[in-house]
This record gives sequence, C-alpha cells and structure tokens, in this order.
Amino acid sequence: MKLVILDRNGSINLHRDDFVKTDAEWTALPRSLEAIARLNHEGWHVVIASNQSGLGRGLFDVASLNAMHAKMHKMLAAVGGRVDAIFYCPHSPDEDCECRKPKPGLFHQIGERYGVDLTQVPTAGDSLRDVQAGAAAGCEPHLLLTGMGAACRGAPLPPDYPPGTRVHEDLAAFVDFLIEREKAQAALQVAI
Repeated sequence: MKLVILDRNGSINLHRDDFVKTDAEWTALPRSLEAIARLNHEGWHVVIASNQSGLGRGLFDVASLNAMHAKMHKMLAAVGGRVDAIFYCPHSPDEDCECRKPKPGLFHQIGERYGVDLTQVPTAGDSLRDVQAGAAAGCEPHLLLTGMGAACRGAPLPPDYPPGTRVHEDLAAFVDFLIEREKAQAALQVAI
C-alpha cells in the first residue's frame, strides 16, 4: 500500500496564529487540493495527522471541526481528490498526551490502522514538530515551506530537524518529488 501522511494546518490549508476555528476560516492553500488529487490518481492513500489543540483549549467544538473537514472533503472531491482518514489530537499542550506532535502517537495509530511499516511512509508538514513526530515513528520526513515552515525559507535547516529531512516549497512540490521518484524507481526496475 502506498501511504502518505500529511499535516493539515499550514500544509493543506492556511495556518492561523489564532487557530482555524470554523469552516469559514478554513482556506485551502494554492495547489494543495490538486496535489492531493494527483497523489490519489497515482494510487496513493492520503491520511492526515493533525494537532487540534483548539478543541482542548475550548476555542471550537467537534461539530466545528467536522464542518471544517466536510468543507475540505467537498473541495477535494470537486478536484477529483480524497483524504482516506483524519487522525487528530484534541488535547491542549499541557495535557502531556502521547498523540500530540512532536510525539509519534498519531503516526503509530495510523500505522496500526493500516497495517503498514512506517519506515516506508513519507510524511510532510510545515513545522518542526510535524517532522519530528513523523521521524520518531520511523517515517521519511519532509518539511513544507508554507505556514510555519516559511521561517526556514532561504536558510539551512536548524539542527533540531531530523537528519535526512527534505525541504519542498509547498505540498505540490512535495507531490512532484514523490511522483518523480516513483517513476525513476519504476524505470530502474524495468532496466534491471
């Protein structure tokens, strides 16, 4: 199974310092939905792993979160894409749970649900904690220079980032990388 794990805020939709609290505030980043559709068309299953501490902080409720995700699913369907599942941490930072990124709990849940070896799974997000959580679970880490990742634009990655972290301009560039790498690997197999 070809599986990819994506962050949501700052990776698929606009990041807001005051949190995305309603479906009206949920705004897709340019080319992100089309990028997910391209992954789907290439046979990839797309799963989201997202911290949603706004729930634990009382900034929005589960109904509001569901409305945001319904909007995302509808917009994805309109461009021929889909997200297979959304895993989220509802806890506030002070709850010290195992599912809040940078801890790898959400990734372990995804691995268990899909029965996959996470060392073969690429993950992409816009923050250090996204990349750290994926790497801690054994995933291949990718940083997007959107959302909070924009702070890393034009400079070497700080040493806190896991070794081997690849950097991409946005979700569409990450998808280009995955598809091109897969085509190159397929061509190499044919040559052998």
